[in-house]
Amino acid sequence: MIAYALAFALTCFALGLLLNLWRLAAGPAPADRILALDTMVVNVIALIVLYGIKTGLGINFEAAMLFAMTGFVGTVAFCKYLLRGSVIE
Repeated sequence: MIAYALAFALTCFALGLLLNLWRLAAGPAPADRILALDTMVVNVIALIVLYGIKTGLGINFEAAMLFAMTGFVGTVAFCKYLLRGSVIE
């Protein structure tokens, strides 16, 4: 039963990732693109964690944590650039 649930969850998050990729490419405003990129980071983190559950390897959880920190810093940098025109003041 858990294998079916993992397969369903992996499929749903992969579909969400593809839809976010479409929003990233066709977003009408830069803020929409930044939001799509942040949501893509969340979906990739979910995929990494689900793959770690499926394989039973603990290293995937550490990779997901590193990806989450990098994604957060990237989102903050993009937003700061959008608001002020530069990242470093």
